[in-house]
This record gives sequence, structure tokens and C-alpha cells, in this order.
Amino acid sequence: MANTLSGKILALALAVATALPVSAAPTAASLFGAEKRASRQAPAPIGTYARGCGAGMVQLPETGPTWQAMRLSRNRNWGQPEMIAFIQRLGGHAAAIGWKGIYVGDISQPRGGPMTSGHASHQIGLDADIWMLPPRRLTLTRAERESISSISVRSADQRRVNGNYTAAHAALLRAAAMDPAVDRIFVTAPVKIEMCKHATRADRAWLQKIRPLYGHDTHFHVRLKCPPGARSCETQRPTVAELSKGGDGCDETLTWWVTDYLDPPKKAARPAQPAKPQPRKRGAREFTMTDLPRECRAVLASD
Repeated sequence: MANTLSGKILALALAVATALPVSAAPTAASLFGAEKRASRQAPAPIGTYARGCGAGMVQLPETGPTWQAMRLSRNRNWGQPEMIAFIQRLGGHAAAIGWKGIYVGDISQPRGGPMTSGHASHQIGLDADIWMLPPRRLTLTRAERESISSISVRSADQRRVNGNYTAAHAALLRAAAMDPAVDRIFVTAPVKIEMCKHATRADRAWLQKIRPLYGHDTHFHVRLKCPPGARSCETQRPTVAELSKGGDGCDETLTWWVTDYLDPPKKAARPAQPAKPQPRKRGAREFTMTDLPRECRAVLASD
């Protein structure tokens, strides 16, 4: 009776929230961030990776035979069943290359959705951060998981890998990219450059899934494809194949990240022009429920 009543109250609150002007409506991040457990619904990723939510999410056990979930106070170790299964597979690959397993960072909140801090994506339960730190042990206490930090595998000038990067990192990334459930993997550009140097001519197709992106030197970000039959899930566009045009991504688009991106070429001076006012785009933390797919209201209202 209590659950039914609370569900009705939340449904009423959501109806009121979606009727309010954007400036007065509560943010979707505050609503989803307040949820402590998954919705009692069939698992389903809804919307896009950066504008959506997740029904029927599954919690990654805090500790497993080849993994540990980190930063438990965030309560972000929830994902679609496909993501939980992937993490378990990846932990097995890590053990096979000589690591104890993997340390798993953020996946998603219990019902996905925007977060009040951190990521703009990770909203539908198909994104996960895997630490670059090889675990020394998989018996960390909750307190240790809050205080231990990962390591950077990128040099201070952002142009190359440093001494923390090993062949085992490359092997683990290759194993992740070879998994058919994976859509793409975001990693610091110097890591992909290093992987491009050492991949053989006959074994390079998987490299197209390794995508360079700033801010990914202490972890790599795995993004899964929309699962078969997930009608409310939207695939990221352009796709990796479109980005790479059938290649492996080891071209000038990659070297741009360690050249012009870090040191943009100077442009010739132009006469000053009056600035045109541009509308400010709202970030994920400012989304209200009207910004998300309508199905996300049912996710929040579910017991």
C-alpha cells in the first residue's frame, strides 16, 4: 500500500513538474539523483546516452571474482543487464592478461538520467568507466574505494603515453574493442596513437572502435550498442564506421589531438565585428523532465 501511495504521489509531482515553466521546474538531475534503487520494470535503455534514462537497471555487485566497483557512495554502479555482463567478461580478460581484475568507475544511477555532477552521458545504463589502475587486490574496503585514485597513462604535455602505460593496457583495450556488444571506447589520444603503432596489418579493424577524447587518461570509457529489440534506445550518430570511413582511425584526424588541438594555429587578424548574441545551450544538469523522452516519467514514477 505504501509503495502504491508513494508512486501516486511521485506521478502527481511529475505531472506538476512538467507543467511548470522551465525556469521553475525541478531539474531532471535532482529527480533522478534522488532515486536509490532501480525501477520495477523490464530492462530498457531509453533515449540517447546523453539524454535519457534506464528502466529495470541491474546493480553491479560491489565485489566479484575479477572486479570491484569504486566510489560506492555515488551509487552509480547500475546498468543495463548487457553492461553488467560485459563488465564481468572484461574482468575475465583482465585476469587472463595478468591483472587481478578491473576497478570499475561510474556506470549509471539506479534509474539512469542526468547526474548532478560529473558526466553528461552515462544516462541509459550502457556506458561504463574502467580505471587504468591495475588492481593490486580485490579486497578493498568501502573506505579505501573512496580514497584510492586511478593513474594517468598520459604525459604531462598530453602528447604521448607515460611510463604507467603498459602492453597489458593495450591488450585489455583490444579485448574490450573486440567484444561485439561494444560500440566505441573513449581513451586519451596518445594511447590510441601508441596502439596504432603496434597493431599488425592483419589485425586492425577493431581499432576503429578506439576513439580519442580529452579527459580520458585515467580511465577508458566503454559504450555499448543499443541491445537488439531496444526500440526506445537511440544509436549514437555518426556511427564509428562513419567516423572512420571503413578505416582504423589511425590518420591525420588522430594526430590532430596532439598537434592543432593542443596548439591551435593562429588565424589572421580580422576587423572587429559586432558580436551576435547566441542562445546559451543548457547542459545535462539543467535538463528538466520535458527534455527527456516521455517514457522517463514512467521510470521515475515506478515503484
